[in-house]
Amino acid sequence: MTVLRRTAGVLAATAVIGAATPATTALATGTASPSPSASAVLPSGLYGSSDPKFDGVWRQSLALLAQHAVGVTPAVKAVDWLAGQQCANGSFAAFRAEPTAACDAKVTVDTNSTAAAVQALKAAGGHDAAAGKAVTWLKSVQNKDGGWGYTPGSPSDTNSTGVVIGALAAAGASADRSPYDLLAKWSVPCADDGGGALAYQPDKKGKLAANADATAAGVLGALGKGFATAAGKAPAKGSACADSGKTLTREDVARNGAAYLADAMSATGHLVSALPGAKPQPDYGNTADSVVALAAQGWTEQARKPYAWLEAHAAQWAEQSGPAAYAELILAAHAMGADPRDFGGTNLVTALNATGPAPRAAAAQHAERHAGEKKSGNSVWWIVGTGLVAGIGIGFLFSGRRKQQQP
Repeated sequence: MTVLRRTAGVLAATAVIGAATPATTALATGTASPSPSASAVLPSGLYGSSDPKFDGVWRQSLALLAQHAVGVTPAVKAVDWLAGQQCANGSFAAFRAEPTAACDAKVTVDTNSTAAAVQALKAAGGHDAAAGKAVTWLKSVQNKDGGWGYTPGSPSDTNSTGVVIGALAAAGASADRSPYDLLAKWSVPCADDGGGALAYQPDKKGKLAANADATAAGVLGALGKGFATAAGKAPAKGSACADSGKTLTREDVARNGAAYLADAMSATGHLVSALPGAKPQPDYGNTADSVVALAAQGWTEQARKPYAWLEAHAAQWAEQSGPAAYAELILAAHAMGADPRDFGGTNLVTALNATGPAPRAAAAQHAERHAGEKKSGNSVWWIVGTGLVAGIGIGFLFSGRRKQQQP
C-alpha cells in the first residue's frame, strides 16, 4: 500500500531496461520524490508538491482513502483530478500531465495505480462508472497464473496481486481466476529462512526470498482487504507460522505472513530497509503497512509496539515525504482504532489536508466563519470597547476558532 509498495513495481519495471533512476531510488528509501522543474505547474487538485511523474495517482488515491477513513470529505477538484487521469480503456498511469489527450502506446499504464484509484474512487463516491471501467480493465490483464504484474503482460508479483485484490473487494467484484493459490505458492515454508513471509516473486530458479513489503501486501490480499481496513477478529488457530502439509489456504497465508511480520518487529518495533549499497535504516512506510496488515488479521496486540514506535518516530518522516506518508500513518491509526488527530502529538489529518485542496467540510466552515466574522465584527469590537468581555473571554473566542479549524 505504501509508497514503497508502489515503488517495488517501478523498480521491477526499471530493472528490465537498466538501473533505477534517482527518482525511483528516492521513493524506495522513503524520501520525497524530486521537485518538479521550474516550468512545471502542479494541478490545483493534486495533493503534494513533489514531482508527480512516478506517484501522482498513487499518492492522490492514498490521500483520498485516508480522508474517507477519518470522515473527511475531500475537495471536489481533488476527486475530479483523480478521475480525470483515467484512460479511455479504464486504466490509469502513474501520472498524465495532459489528461485530456488520448492514452497512446507512449502512456505506461499499470495495475497498481489503477487498483489504488479504484479503491479511492469507490470510497469518495459518485464515480462508480469510472471504478467499474477500471475493474473491467484489471480483470482483462490478469495473468494465467491468477496474479497480476505491475504492467500488463509482466510477470505476476505479490504486491500488484495484493493491491488488485483490494480493488476488486472495494468494488464488490471477483477475478475470473482465483489469485489465492498463487499467494500460497509464494508463501515461504515455515521451516525455511524467513518462514511465513511472502516473496515478491520467485527468482529464476524458483527460490522464494522473504520480503516484508510483499508480505504486508500479501496478508491484506489473502484476507481480501484493501488499504483502508478496520481491525479484524483474531482467528482461532493461534499466531504461529504453521504449514498445513498441503496447499495453504487463504487463512494460512494470512496467518503465516502476519506471524513473520510480528516476529520481524518484535525486538525493535520497526522494520529495516536494506537497499543494495545503502546503510540499513528504519523503514517507516513498510512498518506502517505491517501495522495495517497485523490489525487486519486481528492481531492488534502484536501491532501495538510497532504502532507506538511510529507514533514516537514517524511524524518527521511523513513531513518530509508528503501526502502518501501521512496517509499511510492515518490508515495505520484507523486500523488500530487509534486517533490520527493525536499521533504522538501530531494531527495527521490536519497535516495531510494541508498538502492539497481544502476538504469540502473545512472549506465550507471557513466560508461560514468568515461571513459570520464580517457580520458581527462591529458588535464584537463594541463589546470589547465597552469592557463587557474580559481577557478570558477573548481567549475563549480565539481558542474556539482554533478548535473549529481542526478537521
